[in-house]
Amino acid sequence: MTAQARFEVYRDRADEWRWRLVASNGEIIADSAEGYAAKQGAQRGIESVKRVAGDAPVVDVE
Repeated sequence: MTAQARFEVYRDRADEWRWRLVASNGEIIADSAEGYAAKQGAQRGIESVKRVAGDAPVVDVE
């Protein structure tokens, strides 16, 4: 069975909730960049990324 990318929800050292997107090879490829007071906030962040990321354009800001 091939591993798949996954979202992980966890508490950080400041006791805030965060999420990270982990590739099938175990590398972190995205994270929440901010902590949430409630686990539900981190879960909403994941749902937001899932909803908008597929259609997001790639912009060269060089």
